[in-house]
Amino acid sequence: MFGAPKIRDLTPDEVKASLDEHKILLVDVREPAEFAAERIHGALNFPLSTFDPNALPEAGDRLIVFQCGSGKRSAMAVERCQKAGHAIRSHLSGGIQAWKGAGLPTVTLDVATGGLRDPR
Repeated sequence: MFGAPKIRDLTPDEVKASLDEHKILLVDVREPAEFAAERIHGALNFPLSTFDPNALPEAGDRLIVFQCGSGKRSAMAVERCQKAGHAIRSHLSGGIQAWKGAGLPTVTLDVATGGLRDPR
């Protein structure tokens, strides 16, 4: 009996290591304002509100991994991709909140200057 493909939950440390090794393309499915305020260095913004699995950026030999604020929207993105026939199954479990909880850096907007703070 065949079941639906499962979602693979990745930890912040797994995502960080894979990003550093250029093994994944991290796709942030939060809205543009959320992405502008704070994001993971190297992530691309592809909002769930306008999400089209067939318009995802080319990842080459990297795996696509979705990320959001808490893990809910990124899991939804994985499900939409699977329903459209794409072999994508991974997301950052717990989203950017788990990333920050693990002590990993984010790119933030400096409201005083309008510039970005990238601690990387």
